[in-house]
Amino acid sequence: MVMQSTTLLIIGGGPGGYVAAIRAGQLGIPTTLVEAGEVGGTCLNIGCIPSKALIHAAEQFHDAAGHAGRSLLGIEAAAPTIDIGKTVAWKNGIVKRLTGGVAALLKKNGVQVLRGRAHILDGKTVEVHMAPVGEADGEPVKGRGRTLRIGCDHLLLATGSEPVELPFLPFDGKVISSTEALSPSALPASLAVVGAGYIGLELGVAYRKLGVAVTVIEAQDRILPAYDAELVKPVAKSLKDLGIEVRLSCAVEGLSADGGLLVRGKDATQETLDVDQVLVAVGRRPRIQGYGLESLALEMHGKAVRVDDQCRTAMNKVWAIGDLTGEPMLAHRAMAQGEMVAEIIAGHARRFVPASIPAVCFTDPEVVVAGLSPQEAAEQGMDCVAAQFPFSANGRAMTLASSSGFVRVVARRDNHLILGWQAVGRNVSELAAAFSQSLEMGARLEDVAGTIHAHPSLGEAIQEAALRALGHALHI
Repeated sequence: MVMQSTTLLIIGGGPGGYVAAIRAGQLGIPTTLVEAGEVGGTCLNIGCIPSKALIHAAEQFHDAAGHAGRSLLGIEAAAPTIDIGKTVAWKNGIVKRLTGGVAALLKKNGVQVLRGRAHILDGKTVEVHMAPVGEADGEPVKGRGRTLRIGCDHLLLATGSEPVELPFLPFDGKVISSTEALSPSALPASLAVVGAGYIGLELGVAYRKLGVAVTVIEAQDRILPAYDAELVKPVAKSLKDLGIEVRLSCAVEGLSADGGLLVRGKDATQETLDVDQVLVAVGRRPRIQGYGLESLALEMHGKAVRVDDQCRTAMNKVWAIGDLTGEPMLAHRAMAQGEMVAEIIAGHARRFVPASIPAVCFTDPEVVVAGLSPQEAAEQGMDCVAAQFPFSANGRAMTLASSSGFVRVVARRDNHLILGWQAVGRNVSELAAAFSQSLEMGARLEDVAGTIHAHPSLGEAIQEAALRALGHALHI
Protein backbone atom coordinates (compact mmCIF):
# COMPACT_ATOMS: atom_id res chain seq x y z
CA MET A 1 0.00 0.00 0.00
CA VAL A 2 1.31 3.44 -1.00
CA MET A 3 1.39 6.05 1.77
CA GLN A 4 0.97 9.80 1.22
CA SER A 5 0.29 12.87 3.32
CA THR A 6 -1.28 16.24 2.63
CA THR A 7 -2.51 19.28 4.52
CA LEU A 8 -6.03 19.28 3.07
CA LEU A 9 -7.82 16.20 1.75
CA ILE A 10 -11.13 16.80 0.00
CA ILE A 11 -13.59 14.00 -0.73
CA GLY A 12 -15.82 14.98 -3.63
CA GLY A 13 -15.03 17.03 -6.73
CA GLY A 14 -18.36 18.79 -7.17
CA PRO A 15 -18.82 22.59 -7.08
CA GLY A 16 -18.01 22.80 -3.37
CA GLY A 17 -15.07 20.42 -3.44
CA TYR A 18 -13.34 21.72 -6.55
CA VAL A 19 -13.77 25.38 -5.56
CA ALA A 20 -12.32 24.60 -2.12
CA ALA A 21 -9.39 22.83 -3.81
CA ILE A 22 -8.71 25.67 -6.27
CA ARG A 23 -8.84 28.30 -3.54
CA ALA A 24 -6.65 26.22 -1.24
CA GLY A 25 -4.13 25.83 -4.06
CA GLN A 26 -4.14 29.59 -4.63
CA LEU A 27 -3.39 30.06 -0.93
CA GLY A 28 -0.45 27.65 -1.01
CA ILE A 29 -2.13 24.85 0.96
CA PRO A 30 -0.97 21.35 -0.13
CA THR A 31 -4.27 19.85 -1.31
CA THR A 32 -5.47 16.47 -2.56
CA LEU A 33 -8.89 16.03 -4.14
CA VAL A 34 -10.48 12.57 -4.41
CA GLU A 35 -13.28 12.04 -6.93
CA ALA A 36 -14.69 8.75 -8.22
CA GLY A 37 -16.18 10.21 -11.39
CA GLU A 38 -15.47 13.33 -13.40
CA VAL A 39 -14.66 16.55 -11.59
CA GLY A 40 -17.60 18.91 -11.51
CA GLY A 41 -19.88 16.54 -9.61
CA THR A 42 -23.63 16.34 -10.13
CA CYS A 43 -23.93 19.99 -11.16
CA LEU A 44 -21.60 19.96 -14.14
CA ASN A 45 -22.08 16.34 -15.21
CA ILE A 46 -25.67 15.31 -14.55
CA GLY A 47 -27.45 18.29 -13.02
CA CYS A 48 -27.45 22.07 -13.37
CA ILE A 49 -25.51 22.47 -16.60
CA PRO A 50 -26.87 19.57 -18.70
CA SER A 51 -30.44 20.30 -17.59
CA LYS A 52 -30.16 23.92 -18.73
CA ALA A 53 -28.70 22.74 -22.04
CA LEU A 54 -31.64 20.38 -22.56
CA ILE A 55 -34.09 23.11 -21.53
CA HIS A 56 -32.54 25.47 -24.11
CA ALA A 57 -32.69 22.87 -26.88
CA ALA A 58 -36.32 22.12 -26.02
CA GLU A 59 -37.16 25.83 -26.08
CA GLN A 60 -35.56 26.24 -29.50
CA PHE A 61 -37.49 23.24 -30.86
CA HIS A 62 -40.74 24.50 -29.35
CA ASP A 63 -40.26 27.97 -30.84
CA ALA A 64 -39.49 26.49 -34.25
CA ALA A 65 -42.62 24.36 -34.05
CA GLY A 66 -44.61 27.47 -33.21
CA HIS A 67 -43.38 29.17 -36.38
CA ALA A 68 -44.68 26.24 -38.42
CA GLY A 69 -48.21 27.32 -37.57
CA ARG A 70 -49.63 30.78 -37.11
CA SER A 71 -46.75 32.89 -35.79
CA LEU A 72 -47.43 36.29 -34.25
CA LEU A 73 -43.95 37.32 -35.40
CA GLY A 74 -44.80 36.70 -39.03
CA ILE A 75 -42.27 33.88 -39.34
CA GLU A 76 -43.25 30.95 -41.54
CA ALA A 77 -41.27 27.70 -41.31
CA ALA A 78 -41.66 24.01 -41.99
CA ALA A 79 -42.49 21.73 -39.08
CA PRO A 80 -39.18 20.91 -37.35
CA THR A 81 -37.79 17.52 -36.43
CA ILE A 82 -35.24 16.71 -33.76
CA ASP A 83 -32.40 14.19 -33.59
CA ILE A 84 -32.22 13.68 -29.83
CA GLY A 85 -28.93 11.84 -30.19
CA LYS A 86 -27.31 14.97 -31.64
CA THR A 87 -28.93 17.08 -28.94
CA VAL A 88 -27.46 14.88 -26.22
CA ALA A 89 -24.07 14.95 -27.96
CA TRP A 90 -24.18 18.77 -28.02
CA LYS A 91 -25.08 18.79 -24.32
CA ASN A 92 -22.24 16.37 -23.57
CA GLY A 93 -19.83 18.62 -25.45
CA ILE A 94 -20.69 21.51 -23.14
CA VAL A 95 -20.20 19.28 -20.09
CA LYS A 96 -16.85 18.05 -21.41
CA ARG A 97 -15.57 21.58 -21.99
CA LEU A 98 -16.59 22.69 -18.51
CA THR A 99 -15.21 19.67 -16.69
CA GLY A 100 -12.02 19.93 -18.72
CA GLY A 101 -11.74 23.56 -17.67
CA VAL A 102 -12.14 22.63 -14.01
CA ALA A 103 -9.48 19.92 -14.32
CA ALA A 104 -7.11 22.47 -15.90
CA LEU A 105 -7.71 24.96 -13.07
CA LEU A 106 -7.01 22.29 -10.46
CA LYS A 107 -3.75 21.40 -12.19
CA LYS A 108 -2.80 25.05 -12.60
CA ASN A 109 -3.16 25.60 -8.86
CA GLY A 110 -1.15 22.55 -7.88
CA VAL A 111 -3.99 20.36 -6.61
CA GLN A 112 -3.37 16.60 -6.69
CA VAL A 113 -6.48 14.95 -8.14
CA LEU A 114 -6.95 11.25 -7.42
CA ARG A 115 -9.50 9.34 -9.47
CA GLY A 116 -10.92 6.70 -7.17
CA ARG A 117 -13.17 5.76 -4.28
CA ALA A 118 -12.43 7.22 -0.87
CA HIS A 119 -12.96 5.25 2.32
CA ILE A 120 -12.49 7.09 5.61
CA LEU A 121 -10.57 5.23 8.31
CA ASP A 122 -10.61 8.12 10.79
CA GLY A 123 -10.54 11.91 10.80
CA LYS A 124 -6.91 11.94 9.72
CA THR A 125 -6.65 8.92 7.42
CA VAL A 126 -8.38 7.99 4.16
CA GLU A 127 -7.85 5.05 1.83
CA VAL A 128 -8.33 5.70 -1.86
CA HIS A 129 -9.06 2.77 -4.15
CA MET A 130 -7.81 4.08 -7.45
CA ALA A 131 -9.86 3.57 -10.57
CA PRO A 132 -8.20 1.45 -13.26
CA VAL A 133 -6.79 3.45 -16.17
CA GLY A 134 -9.46 4.10 -18.77
CA GLU A 135 -12.48 3.85 -16.47
CA ALA A 136 -14.59 6.91 -17.14
CA ASP A 137 -18.07 6.27 -15.79
CA GLY A 138 -17.52 6.86 -12.09
CA GLU A 139 -18.99 3.50 -11.10
CA PRO A 140 -17.40 1.40 -8.32
CA VAL A 141 -13.97 0.23 -9.33
CA LYS A 142 -13.99 -3.09 -11.14
CA GLY A 143 -10.89 -5.20 -11.33
CA ARG A 144 -7.65 -4.51 -9.56
CA GLY A 145 -6.68 -0.94 -8.75
CA ARG A 146 -3.92 0.50 -6.63
CA THR A 147 -4.81 1.56 -3.08
CA LEU A 148 -3.37 4.67 -1.48
CA ARG A 149 -3.48 5.54 2.21
CA ILE A 150 -3.42 9.28 2.75
CA GLY A 151 -2.84 11.10 6.00
CA CYS A 152 -4.14 14.65 6.29
CA ASP A 153 -4.24 17.54 8.70
CA HIS A 154 -7.68 18.71 7.51
CA LEU A 155 -10.44 16.55 6.03
CA LEU A 156 -13.17 18.23 3.97
CA LEU A 157 -16.31 16.23 3.20
CA ALA A 158 -18.02 17.35 -0.02
CA THR A 159 -19.81 14.19 -1.17
CA GLY A 160 -22.93 15.96 -2.42
CA SER A 161 -26.38 14.43 -2.80
CA GLU A 162 -28.27 11.81 -4.77
CA PRO A 163 -31.83 11.42 -6.10
CA VAL A 164 -34.36 9.96 -3.68
CA GLU A 165 -35.52 6.56 -4.91
CA LEU A 166 -39.00 5.43 -3.96
CA PRO A 167 -38.95 1.83 -2.64
CA PHE A 168 -42.03 0.93 -4.66
CA LEU A 169 -40.64 2.56 -7.84
CA PRO A 170 -36.99 1.49 -8.11
CA PHE A 171 -34.98 2.92 -10.99
CA ASP A 172 -35.00 0.18 -13.61
CA GLY A 173 -35.19 1.56 -17.14
CA LYS A 174 -38.86 2.41 -17.29
CA VAL A 175 -38.55 4.28 -14.01
CA ILE A 176 -35.76 6.84 -14.26
CA SER A 177 -34.13 9.60 -12.25
CA SER A 178 -33.08 13.01 -13.49
CA THR A 179 -29.71 11.50 -14.47
CA GLU A 180 -31.24 9.25 -17.12
CA ALA A 181 -33.75 11.93 -18.16
CA LEU A 182 -30.88 14.19 -19.20
CA SER A 183 -29.36 11.66 -21.60
CA PRO A 184 -32.24 9.95 -23.43
CA SER A 185 -31.34 7.61 -26.28
CA ALA A 186 -34.85 8.19 -27.62
CA LEU A 187 -37.82 10.28 -26.57
CA PRO A 188 -40.78 8.39 -25.07
CA ALA A 189 -44.24 9.07 -26.45
CA SER A 190 -45.50 9.70 -22.92
CA LEU A 191 -43.87 10.54 -19.59
CA ALA A 192 -45.22 10.64 -16.05
CA VAL A 193 -43.32 12.95 -13.71
CA VAL A 194 -43.65 12.06 -10.03
CA GLY A 195 -43.07 15.25 -8.07
CA ALA A 196 -43.92 18.85 -9.00
CA GLY A 197 -40.87 20.47 -7.45
CA TYR A 198 -38.34 22.39 -9.50
CA ILE A 199 -36.52 19.32 -10.87
CA GLY A 200 -39.70 17.57 -11.98
CA LEU A 201 -41.19 20.67 -13.59
CA GLU A 202 -37.99 21.79 -15.31
CA LEU A 203 -37.60 18.39 -16.97
CA GLY A 204 -41.33 17.90 -17.51
CA VAL A 205 -41.59 21.20 -19.38
CA ALA A 206 -38.50 20.38 -21.46
CA TYR A 207 -39.88 16.98 -22.47
CA ARG A 208 -43.25 18.49 -23.33
CA LYS A 209 -41.61 21.08 -25.56
CA LEU A 210 -39.80 18.21 -27.30
CA GLY A 211 -43.18 16.74 -28.18
CA VAL A 212 -43.69 14.22 -25.36
CA ALA A 213 -47.09 13.87 -23.67
CA VAL A 214 -46.41 14.74 -20.02
CA THR A 215 -48.42 14.10 -16.87
CA VAL A 216 -47.22 15.56 -13.55
CA ILE A 217 -48.29 13.91 -10.30
CA GLU A 218 -47.89 15.75 -7.00
CA ALA A 219 -48.87 14.62 -3.50
CA GLN A 220 -49.44 18.16 -2.26
CA ASP A 221 -52.27 20.43 -3.37
CA ARG A 222 -50.19 22.67 -5.67
CA ILE A 223 -47.11 22.69 -7.83
CA LEU A 224 -43.78 24.09 -6.58
CA PRO A 225 -44.88 23.81 -2.94
CA ALA A 226 -41.64 25.42 -1.73
CA TYR A 227 -42.60 28.71 -3.42
CA ASP A 228 -45.43 31.06 -2.46
CA ALA A 229 -48.70 30.63 -4.28
CA GLU A 230 -48.68 33.96 -6.14
CA LEU A 231 -45.33 33.21 -7.75
CA VAL A 232 -46.57 29.83 -8.91
CA LYS A 233 -49.70 31.05 -10.73
CA PRO A 234 -47.97 32.03 -14.01
CA VAL A 235 -46.14 28.69 -14.03
CA ALA A 236 -49.40 26.78 -13.52
CA LYS A 237 -50.98 28.68 -16.41
CA SER A 238 -48.00 27.90 -18.63
CA LEU A 239 -48.25 24.19 -17.85
CA LYS A 240 -51.89 24.27 -18.89
CA ASP A 241 -51.11 26.19 -22.08
CA LEU A 242 -48.40 23.67 -22.96
CA GLY A 243 -50.85 20.80 -22.56
CA ILE A 244 -49.21 19.26 -19.49
CA GLU A 245 -51.69 17.39 -17.35
CA VAL A 246 -51.21 18.13 -13.65
CA ARG A 247 -52.68 15.86 -10.98
CA LEU A 248 -52.51 17.33 -7.49
CA SER A 249 -53.16 15.68 -4.11
CA CYS A 250 -52.41 12.32 -5.70
CA ALA A 251 -50.24 9.47 -4.46
CA VAL A 252 -48.22 7.14 -6.66
CA GLU A 253 -48.32 3.54 -5.46
CA GLY A 254 -46.10 1.66 -7.90
CA LEU A 255 -46.39 -0.18 -11.20
CA SER A 256 -49.14 -2.58 -12.15
CA ALA A 257 -48.44 -6.07 -13.45
CA ASP A 258 -48.61 -4.79 -17.04
CA GLY A 259 -46.35 -1.81 -16.36
CA GLY A 260 -48.94 0.90 -15.80
CA LEU A 261 -48.45 3.55 -13.14
CA LEU A 262 -50.79 3.14 -10.17
CA VAL A 263 -52.10 6.48 -8.91
CA ARG A 264 -54.51 7.10 -6.04
CA GLY A 265 -56.44 10.38 -6.16
CA LYS A 266 -57.57 12.56 -3.29
CA ASP A 267 -60.94 10.82 -3.38
CA ALA A 268 -59.09 7.53 -2.65
CA THR A 269 -59.91 6.02 -6.03
CA GLN A 270 -57.09 4.23 -7.83
CA GLU A 271 -56.41 4.31 -11.53
CA THR A 272 -53.68 3.09 -13.84
CA LEU A 273 -51.87 5.47 -16.17
CA ASP A 274 -50.51 3.98 -19.36
CA VAL A 275 -47.17 5.77 -19.84
CA ASP A 276 -43.94 4.81 -21.58
CA GLN A 277 -41.63 6.18 -18.91
CA VAL A 278 -41.78 7.41 -15.32
CA LEU A 279 -39.48 10.14 -14.01
CA VAL A 280 -39.20 10.15 -10.22
CA ALA A 281 -38.26 13.62 -9.01
CA VAL A 282 -39.29 13.71 -5.37
CA GLY A 283 -36.13 15.33 -4.07
CA ARG A 284 -32.51 14.66 -3.22
CA ARG A 285 -30.77 13.46 -0.08
CA PRO A 286 -27.24 13.88 1.27
CA ARG A 287 -24.86 11.22 -0.02
CA ILE A 288 -23.65 9.67 3.23
CA GLN A 289 -23.26 6.01 2.25
CA GLY A 290 -20.14 4.36 0.86
CA TYR A 291 -17.45 6.64 2.27
CA GLY A 292 -17.04 5.32 5.79
CA LEU A 293 -18.60 8.39 7.38
CA GLU A 294 -19.79 6.13 10.19
CA SER A 295 -16.20 5.93 11.40
CA LEU A 296 -16.35 9.63 12.29
CA ALA A 297 -17.95 11.11 15.41
CA LEU A 298 -20.19 13.45 13.44
CA GLU A 299 -23.36 15.09 14.67
CA MET A 300 -26.26 14.71 12.27
CA HIS A 301 -29.25 16.87 11.49
CA GLY A 302 -31.63 14.30 10.09
CA LYS A 303 -29.84 12.81 7.08
CA ALA A 304 -27.43 15.74 6.84
CA VAL A 305 -24.13 16.42 8.59
CA ARG A 306 -24.47 19.20 11.16
CA VAL A 307 -21.99 22.08 10.79
CA ASP A 308 -21.52 25.50 12.36
CA ASP A 309 -21.22 28.84 10.58
CA GLN A 310 -17.68 27.98 9.51
CA CYS A 311 -18.68 24.53 8.18
CA ARG A 312 -16.87 22.78 11.03
CA THR A 313 -18.29 19.43 12.08
CA ALA A 314 -18.26 18.04 15.62
CA MET A 315 -14.73 16.73 14.96
CA ASN A 316 -11.70 19.00 15.06
CA LYS A 317 -10.35 19.79 11.58
CA VAL A 318 -13.10 17.80 9.86
CA TRP A 319 -15.24 20.04 7.68
CA ALA A 320 -18.38 19.49 5.59
CA ILE A 321 -19.95 21.61 2.85
CA GLY A 322 -22.67 21.61 0.23
CA ASP A 323 -25.56 19.18 -0.12
CA LEU A 324 -24.05 16.87 2.49
CA THR A 325 -24.98 19.52 5.06
CA GLY A 326 -28.63 19.73 3.97
CA GLU A 327 -30.82 22.44 2.53
CA PRO A 328 -30.65 24.56 0.54
CA MET A 329 -29.01 22.10 -1.85
CA LEU A 330 -27.61 24.63 -4.30
CA ALA A 331 -24.32 24.57 -6.16
CA HIS A 332 -23.59 28.23 -5.46
CA ARG A 333 -24.03 27.66 -1.72
CA ALA A 334 -21.50 24.81 -1.87
CA MET A 335 -19.06 26.97 -3.84
CA ALA A 336 -19.23 29.79 -1.30
CA GLN A 337 -18.75 27.35 1.57
CA GLY A 338 -15.80 25.66 -0.13
CA GLU A 339 -14.03 28.96 -0.74
CA MET A 340 -14.62 29.95 2.88
CA VAL A 341 -13.23 26.72 4.34
CA ALA A 342 -10.04 27.02 2.30
CA GLU A 343 -9.55 30.57 3.55
CA ILE A 344 -10.18 29.61 7.18
CA ILE A 345 -7.58 26.84 6.92
CA ALA A 346 -5.19 29.46 5.52
CA GLY A 347 -5.77 31.60 8.61
CA HIS A 348 -8.37 34.05 7.34
CA ALA A 349 -11.26 35.19 9.53
CA ARG A 350 -14.43 34.00 7.76
CA ARG A 351 -17.95 32.90 8.62
CA PHE A 352 -20.80 31.69 6.42
CA VAL A 353 -23.53 34.23 7.16
CA PRO A 354 -24.89 35.32 3.75
CA ALA A 355 -27.70 37.86 3.71
CA SER A 356 -29.43 35.60 1.19
CA ILE A 357 -28.88 32.60 -1.03
CA PRO A 358 -30.85 33.05 -4.25
CA ALA A 359 -32.76 30.14 -5.73
CA VAL A 360 -33.85 29.83 -9.37
CA CYS A 361 -36.42 27.51 -10.88
CA PHE A 362 -35.84 27.20 -14.64
CA THR A 363 -39.43 26.46 -15.54
CA ASP A 364 -41.43 28.36 -18.15
CA PRO A 365 -41.66 31.07 -16.93
CA GLU A 366 -38.64 31.11 -14.61
CA VAL A 367 -38.90 31.82 -10.88
CA VAL A 368 -36.32 33.58 -8.69
CA VAL A 369 -36.40 34.11 -4.93
CA ALA A 370 -33.88 35.83 -2.66
CA GLY A 371 -34.38 36.76 0.97
CA LEU A 372 -37.79 36.84 2.65
CA SER A 373 -41.22 36.61 1.06
CA PRO A 374 -44.05 38.76 2.48
CA GLN A 375 -45.40 35.76 4.40
CA GLU A 376 -41.98 34.84 5.82
CA ALA A 377 -41.38 38.42 6.93
CA ALA A 378 -44.78 38.52 8.64
CA GLU A 379 -44.08 35.21 10.38
CA GLN A 380 -40.92 36.77 11.82
CA GLY A 381 -42.98 39.61 13.26
CA MET A 382 -41.73 42.27 10.84
CA ASP A 383 -43.94 45.13 9.70
CA CYS A 384 -43.24 45.20 5.98
CA VAL A 385 -44.38 46.72 2.75
CA ALA A 386 -44.48 44.57 -0.38
CA ALA A 387 -44.93 45.85 -3.92
CA GLN A 388 -44.78 44.26 -7.32
CA PHE A 389 -44.41 45.48 -10.87
CA PRO A 390 -45.91 43.42 -13.72
CA PHE A 391 -43.94 42.53 -16.83
CA SER A 392 -47.07 43.39 -18.81
CA ALA A 393 -45.96 47.01 -18.30
CA ASN A 394 -42.31 46.35 -19.21
CA GLY A 395 -41.29 47.09 -22.79
CA ARG A 396 -38.45 44.58 -22.93
CA ALA A 397 -40.72 41.76 -21.76
CA MET A 398 -43.15 42.60 -24.52
CA THR A 399 -40.40 42.42 -27.15
CA LEU A 400 -39.60 38.93 -25.88
CA ALA A 401 -43.23 37.99 -26.61
CA SER A 402 -43.66 36.97 -23.00
CA SER A 403 -45.06 39.55 -20.61
CA SER A 404 -46.53 37.32 -17.91
CA GLY A 405 -45.16 37.53 -14.39
CA PHE A 406 -43.78 40.27 -12.14
CA VAL A 407 -41.00 41.46 -9.85
CA ARG A 408 -41.81 41.87 -6.14
CA VAL A 409 -39.86 43.59 -3.39
CA VAL A 410 -40.28 43.20 0.37
CA ALA A 411 -38.96 45.90 2.70
CA ARG A 412 -39.31 47.09 6.28
CA ARG A 413 -42.00 49.75 6.60
CA ASP A 414 -40.07 51.91 9.07
CA ASN A 415 -36.65 52.31 7.42
CA HIS A 416 -37.25 50.78 3.95
CA LEU A 417 -34.47 48.18 4.37
CA ILE A 418 -34.98 45.60 1.62
CA LEU A 419 -35.56 42.10 3.01
CA GLY A 420 -36.42 40.09 -0.06
CA TRP A 421 -37.06 39.88 -3.78
CA GLN A 422 -39.16 37.51 -5.87
CA ALA A 423 -39.75 37.35 -9.60
CA VAL A 424 -41.52 35.15 -12.11
CA GLY A 425 -41.20 35.64 -15.84
CA ARG A 426 -39.14 34.89 -18.91
CA ASN A 427 -35.36 35.16 -18.34
CA VAL A 428 -35.76 36.42 -14.74
CA SER A 429 -32.92 34.09 -13.66
CA GLU A 430 -30.61 36.87 -14.85
CA LEU A 431 -32.07 39.20 -12.19
CA ALA A 432 -30.84 36.98 -9.35
CA ALA A 433 -27.49 38.78 -9.05
CA ALA A 434 -29.13 42.19 -8.61
CA PHE A 435 -31.48 40.76 -5.98
CA SER A 436 -28.69 39.17 -3.94
CA GLN A 437 -26.36 42.13 -4.23
CA SER A 438 -28.95 44.58 -2.91
CA LEU A 439 -29.61 42.32 0.07
CA GLU A 440 -25.93 41.72 0.80
CA MET A 441 -25.19 45.44 0.67
CA GLY A 442 -28.11 46.36 2.91
CA ALA A 443 -29.83 48.45 0.25
CA ARG A 444 -32.99 50.40 0.96
CA LEU A 445 -35.86 51.10 -1.38
CA GLU A 446 -34.50 54.57 -2.13
CA ASP A 447 -31.14 53.09 -3.22
CA VAL A 448 -32.77 50.91 -5.88
CA ALA A 449 -35.39 53.46 -6.90
CA GLY A 450 -32.69 56.09 -7.38
CA THR A 451 -30.44 53.88 -9.49
CA ILE A 452 -30.73 54.52 -13.22
CA HIS A 453 -31.61 51.23 -14.93
CA ALA A 454 -30.93 50.62 -18.62
CA HIS A 455 -33.89 50.91 -20.99
CA PRO A 456 -35.30 48.73 -22.37
CA SER A 457 -34.46 45.91 -19.96
CA LEU A 458 -36.16 43.50 -17.60
CA GLY A 459 -34.16 45.13 -14.83
CA GLU A 460 -36.37 48.21 -15.06
CA ALA A 461 -39.03 46.16 -13.29
CA ILE A 462 -36.72 46.03 -10.26
CA GLN A 463 -36.57 49.83 -10.11
CA GLU A 464 -40.30 50.14 -10.71
CA ALA A 465 -41.10 47.68 -7.90
CA ALA A 466 -39.00 49.77 -5.50
CA LEU A 467 -40.69 52.95 -6.74
CA ARG A 468 -44.10 51.39 -6.25
CA ALA A 469 -43.22 50.37 -2.70
CA LEU A 470 -42.40 54.05 -2.10
CA GLY A 471 -45.75 55.02 -3.55
CA HIS A 472 -44.78 56.48 -6.92
CA ALA A 473 -44.22 53.91 -9.64
CA LEU A 474 -43.91 55.64 -13.02
CA HIS A 475 -45.25 53.13 -15.51
CA ILE A 476 -48.29 51.70 -13.78
